[in-house]
Amino acid sequence: MKTTRSFLLPLIISLFLVAGTGHIAIAQVKGPKYGQDSVKCVMEISLYREFFKQWKSSDYTNISVKDAVVHWRWVFFNCPLGTENTYLDGVKMYNYFIKTEPNNARKELLIDTLMMIYDQRVTYFPNHYKTGQQQAGNILGRKGVDLYQWRPSATQEVFDILKQSVGLDGNQSQTAVIVYYFRTAIELVNSNILGKDVLIELFDQLMQIVEYNIQNNPEGRDDFESVKANLELSVEPYANCGDLVPIFRAKFDAGGDTNPELLRKIINMLDKKNCTTDPLYFDATVKLYELEPNPESAFLIGRMLYKRNEINKSSQYLTQAVDMADTNARADCYLLLADEFRTMKDFSRSRSYAYKCAELRPNDGNPYILIGDLYAASADVCGTDEISKKAAYWVAVDKYYKAKSVDPSIEQVANERIYSYSRAFPALERLFFHDLKEGDSFTVGCWINETTTVRASK
Repeated sequence: MKTTRSFLLPLIISLFLVAGTGHIAIAQVKGPKYGQDSVKCVMEISLYREFFKQWKSSDYTNISVKDAVVHWRWVFFNCPLGTENTYLDGVKMYNYFIKTEPNNARKELLIDTLMMIYDQRVTYFPNHYKTGQQQAGNILGRKGVDLYQWRPSATQEVFDILKQSVGLDGNQSQTAVIVYYFRTAIELVNSNILGKDVLIELFDQLMQIVEYNIQNNPEGRDDFESVKANLELSVEPYANCGDLVPIFRAKFDAGGDTNPELLRKIINMLDKKNCTTDPLYFDATVKLYELEPNPESAFLIGRMLYKRNEINKSSQYLTQAVDMADTNARADCYLLLADEFRTMKDFSRSRSYAYKCAELRPNDGNPYILIGDLYAASADVCGTDEISKKAAYWVAVDKYYKAKSVDPSIEQVANERIYSYSRAFPALERLFFHDLKEGDSFTVGCWINETTTVRASK
């Protein structure tokens, strides 16, 4: 440590000499930034930073942090605008002091100082030095997360800090902030300080932020996917249909039926928790369509009627929804229409919609499963003899193979159908009787009109 001090002495002397000569460069940085004593401020910044760098270079293990903090304290209290590093380094040092402090009373004082560092940074550096954009939300988020880590009993204070952070940062909120904000909300609900309705509202707010980042933040997508799973698991005990419906019914009946934003929230929450059979879901969906008769609201009401098995009414709305901007939602719409026309025995239109879904979502095997089912259901009506009637099973199985090739998640479903319908293929001797052999090309007629390969039953 003596070596370090001897190295710094010439630097300190040079700072005094430069300041004493009235050097223009020093004069230009004097003023409020360096407090009342600009010379001492510059010197103390240099001293603490040199010791801090030594501590950092030791992987934050040697005792130079104790020398650094002495000079750092002077900078913190006397030239708070000198450099933003004061606050970044201060957080690093005080987190270290808190972690290594064995005395609980002393540790609490250190935590108070850490919180003061965050507060002073917000006061003096509320905006980013490069972009000019506000960074107070980010700073408060870090403050709240650190407070939760070191003083987990301060639930209400952490909640209030993180609420302010999310209010400022919105979609730019950090993942840790979202997780701890919701965690403290749950703790307050368990302590009967907050009601479940507040928790449900918060869940919806945070999920919107998470969904935004999953869609628009490629680098952070995996982290936000994890946060999504965390939130959904955490809210589970507080968000069953018995909890949600009374909360949202009261809002709906109190004038919420004219608020499109609230109606969308009701629909989304009830849909996520599989509460779509409740009359509230029907009422909210219809009201939203009345207020906003667009493709998106048509899809919601069409899907709702589909789930109620009101096929004819549902298809009327779903055909209005195919112009939705969201590709994934449009693919869902096409798949629902395909299934509806399957139910109505309009197999050709059903297949057409299934292919439209596959075009938008090429890695989804469900459209091909549905088409395979259409072909298998046509076996008796698309042939005139024992071969042509069973030929539909060949093309059906082709689609099941296609389904699992594009979508491994449905491999079991596809394999079960392949096994079942392969047993319905013509027997080998019947192929021979009709002058056919395995591997021959065969065109299935009727509405199917596809070419396949001859196979015998297994």
